[in-house]
Amino acid sequence: MKDLLFAVLALVSAVAAAYFLYSFQKYDDQTSLIFGIILALLAIVFGGLFMFGKVNRHEDIHITE
Repeated sequence: MKDLLFAVLALVSAVAAAYFLYSFQKYDDQTSLIFGIILALLAIVFGGLFMFGKVNRHEDIHITE
């Protein structure tokens, strides 16, 4: 469940970052640039947490099984 939350938050952050960076490019607003950069970094962090949870989850298989 936690992995799904990280994935959704990463996608929402990436879409919001794209919107704010587009808004900065179109209207030349400094606050849009700051929000865009912060949201892009959050998207990277949440995406990393999602991938870390997927890669690190494994079951040990023993020889005796």
